[in-house]
Amino acid sequence: MTRLHSTILWDMRLQFRNGFYYASLVIVVVCIALLSQISPTYLTWIFPVVILSNLVVGTFYFLGGLVLLEKGEGTLTAQIVTPLRQGEYLAAKVITLTGLAILENGAFTLYAFRGSVRLLPLLLGVALAAALYCLAGFLVVVGYDSINAYLLPSMAAVSAFSLPMMAYLLQWDSWWMYVHPWQAPLVLLQAAWEPIALWQWLYGLGYSLLWLAILFAASRRAFYNFVVKVG
Repeated sequence: MTRLHSTILWDMRLQFRNGFYYASLVIVVVCIALLSQISPTYLTWIFPVVILSNLVVGTFYFLGGLVLLEKGEGTLTAQIVTPLRQGEYLAAKVITLTGLAILENGAFTLYAFRGSVRLLPLLLGVALAAALYCLAGFLVVVGYDSINAYLLPSMAAVSAFSLPMMAYLLQWDSWWMYVHPWQAPLVLLQAAWEPIALWQWLYGLGYSLLWLAILFAASRRAFYNFVVKVG
């Protein structure tokens, strides 16, 4: 726990030093300005997609930027000779960026709806989606050493993650979409504005946690293959 706590504090300092918190503040201000121009009725329907889309920057790409920065500075390779475990390194990244995502998305959501939103499914949906994006972000970026090489694969990955959101906007409800990992947090986010069935609650929580476990295990293996073995 001491190693994890120290790593979390280090990550927070690194994120602050590189302007991540200022970027989040700018995103909140811009989102508030844009959302204030949209009809409240339409806003309720579209907001789950707004949140998931916004999380792409604050988790997936923020984590990609952190890993590329650490690779460039040599600090990622240096992790190999420290007592810090691979799971603790990943957990610190997920915890700090998920916490930032909750603050960022919670701020403009509460402003937009003035408290007329169910907090539990909102927090669960944001937290689980953010954690999924973080781990997926690590899997995509860890094999690259430059932003130029990383950009195209990252855009392809984001397009794949966006399938449930596109289906939602097109009002295309198909059973096989529930196989997609990002469908689960999307269902939970919908519950922040409208009631959902018990099976949807169980699906949203259970399937999100299942994919978190899968992505965490895959990220640890990727860390070993692309950092430990290469280093």
